[in-house]
Amino acid sequence: MDFSTARKNMIASQIRPNKVTNEALLSSMADAPRERFLPDALRAVAYADEDMKLNAERSMMEPMVLARLLQELALTPGDAVLDIASGTGYAAAIMARLAAAVFAQESDADLQGRAGELFGELALDNVVSVDGDLAAGCAEHAPYNAILIEGAVDAVPAGILDQLADGGRLIAIVMENGIGRVTLFRKDGDHLSRRVIFDANVPVLKAFQNPEKFRF
Repeated sequence: MDFSTARKNMIASQIRPNKVTNEALLSSMADAPRERFLPDALRAVAYADEDMKLNAERSMMEPMVLARLLQELALTPGDAVLDIASGTGYAAAIMARLAAAVFAQESDADLQGRAGELFGELALDNVVSVDGDLAAGCAEHAPYNAILIEGAVDAVPAGILDQLADGGRLIAIVMENGIGRVTLFRKDGDHLSRRVIFDANVPVLKAFQNPEKFRF
């Protein structure tokens, strides 16, 4: 299969028509070999616009939704980013070209191991693979200018929001009455704002089912 052509078609038919206009992001997605981050059995459909199962509990988000989330994060070259539930590292690989440092957090040892291999093979020297409780985030390397949660959550724990730097952004798909709402949080001093951007249907992360809810 010609993956290079499939990647170009993904950008042209799925990403650009769905309000993704950030050229740096589009360029990074055009360079990231999505097929290499998937199990062998799924490589032939790597560029289909749908979620891809990595294992029983983790999926790779469909390209269009991921692209919209990354665009809303508005990454800059100096940003430190936390990618929670990073799976095999596809989104982290995209963000590595847009930010200064990416911490790819994954609690599944097999997925984390594969991600580490791919970061090395692709010479992504600014991506660090970390483990730990996903719902706790990664305070060790905080604060972060941007945080991505790769999957739907019942709520965003306060402990993760506390890891944002001043001016930091967090984007997640928050479940409300059975509907996934793409929600952008922003921290400005002691104030935390949230804005719902669009709806998206992606698998719920088990680690974030019914956590203690953050209250404004």
